[in-house]
Amino acid sequence: MPRALLSVYDKTGIVALASALSDMGWELISSGGTAKVVGDAGIAVTDLADLTGFPAILGHRVVTLHPAIHGALLADTDNAEHLADLDKYGITPIQLAVINLYPFALDPSIELIDIGGPAMVRAAAKNHRHVAIATKPSQYDAIVDEIREIGTLGDETRLQLAAQAFALTSTYDSQIANWFADQSDAELPARIHLSLVREQTLRYGENPHQRGARYSLDGVESWWSSVVQHGGKEMSYLNVLDTQAAWDLAWSFDGPAAVVIKHANPCGLAVAANITEAYRRAHACDPLSAFGGVVALNEIATTRLAHELSEVFTEVVIAPGFEPKALQILQSKKNLRILVAAAPNATAIHVRQIAGGYLVQDADTISVDNGAWKIVGNAQPTPQQWQDCITAWITCAAVSSNAIVLARDGQAIGIGGGQQNRLDAARLACERAGARAVGAVAASDAFFPFRDGPDALAAAGVTAIVQPGGSQRDNETIASANENGIAMIFTGARHFRH
Repeated sequence: MPRALLSVYDKTGIVALASALSDMGWELISSGGTAKVVGDAGIAVTDLADLTGFPAILGHRVVTLHPAIHGALLADTDNAEHLADLDKYGITPIQLAVINLYPFALDPSIELIDIGGPAMVRAAAKNHRHVAIATKPSQYDAIVDEIREIGTLGDETRLQLAAQAFALTSTYDSQIANWFADQSDAELPARIHLSLVREQTLRYGENPHQRGARYSLDGVESWWSSVVQHGGKEMSYLNVLDTQAAWDLAWSFDGPAAVVIKHANPCGLAVAANITEAYRRAHACDPLSAFGGVVALNEIATTRLAHELSEVFTEVVIAPGFEPKALQILQSKKNLRILVAAAPNATAIHVRQIAGGYLVQDADTISVDNGAWKIVGNAQPTPQQWQDCITAWITCAAVSSNAIVLARDGQAIGIGGGQQNRLDAARLACERAGARAVGAVAASDAFFPFRDGPDALAAAGVTAIVQPGGSQRDNETIASANENGIAMIFTGARHFRH
């Protein structure tokens, strides 16, 4: 009679699995809560304590750590010496182990560090030629189906299950190691253990000759897992990158906001009284660059908005939802990727690959602290200018450095980014704004090293500037603002983005 060991924290599907195995003539052994759940369902099960001669001790810290269990999992039944040991000590082999672990990542603590579970998982996975190891409920149906079909689990199935099992224990150990590192080091962790799971194969990478895929941190729920695609081609690497940038920026604003992203940089943004007007004004920032861009909306897309968006070639549109008619209109664009998603997750650290390693930093957070911002020139910003400075400042932090953003009435009207000097960024933003620059405000992601930047903005008609300050020539830029009647605000924080 084949034997199955059932020891799970997550009881999902365990009764159905136990019932199916029992009906097929398997002997079931289990412990603690799992044994109770299975027994209460009227299914015959043997408690592990009856096999080991020991009850659970030390507050349930020691339950399965016993030769009667690990011998049954690790025995090579093709090895005569192993068989002799089994006979000598009265140990019966186990053919299937069904084990999942304490959910350490959900609420990290010493007591949620599982010891016996990983030990059994690793033992069964090591001995996969003779033992199948199931570590998650989603595997149960296929296991039952295969046993019913061929009477056992095949070599390939056991190998695949073992690979998943070792990936599980690796991730589990990484989560614990990262937690300990966070506890013991006041700076960034001395070690970071990354365990990644491929979630989505992409059409290609940055270019068609490059393979691409999206991975998630194993055991971490990402907002990407909530994304539902309602139309269009498969996502590419750049689609994902641009969508992330657009989604993050759209949710940086409390009111209805629309963002247009091209090559991971904003080319349009607006906040307005309603989402349709926000999209209309965001697109108007730079219609030429918006061609082939990604659009993000932080409110449900309306039918009117869909009509306007359908007239523009757009790669991706993402929103919390779409009115039924709006979805129908957009789905008529066969190549448009239509995504519905939840609000994005906050990111604690930012990791970037370099040759032979990684750069790690705290994730950038954008602060709008009116109490910390200082008016440093003679002119006082009006309430509208102050609000536009906030819009421009948040947007500027999402633009590649060097960056300048012009905004007016909640709308970005000129964006200059990715420049090697700040003067060129200012000139580019003013050029894109054109006559709209008159009466606008400007944000700079870092201080002006010379007064030429503020002079160029003033010449275009800008009436207020928000910048970090901190240059040795701050007095010159303040003088430029005073001479041109411009309000100038220092935030005290820089937001480079490379």
